[in-house]
Amino acid sequence: MRRSSAAFIVNDHPDIAMAVDADGVHLGQDDLPVLEARKLMGGSRIIGVSTHSVEQARAAQSAGADYIGFGPIFTTRTKDAGPHQGIEGLSHVRKAVTLPVIAIGGISGENLDKVLSAGADGVAVISAILSAPDLYEAARGMVDRIQRMLV
Repeated sequence: MRRSSAAFIVNDHPDIAMAVDADGVHLGQDDLPVLEARKLMGGSRIIGVSTHSVEQARAAQSAGADYIGFGPIFTTRTKDAGPHQGIEGLSHVRKAVTLPVIAIGGISGENLDKVLSAGADGVAVISAILSAPDLYEAARGMVDRIQRMLV
């Protein structure tokens, strides 16, 4: 029984996602292709794909992804995901696909509004929350700002 309405997405492994009855999986560029993951998981599970260019975003959409992660938007120390794509790159991807776009990479309270204004449907953050003195307040503050901008 679930205690939250939050989606549970497993990173990289559709088989594990199925084993734990997750809502979906998020695939990287070197993981199982979307079409193969869809065969394993069926049509009702969520499949997201990490992308780093307009071409990859279009390919993920054509393959049947439900959303894309795009970035890194800014330089980040959390993970080496290649050169940052910037706000301009995010704007280009937003115009190129109809899927929800989740921006990732170096997103903070200082640049959140720019990211959302450029067309992100959501954000994935790590350092902006984990480096804050109060994790709850940092997360709550970002959620409140996102809801105000996107609603």
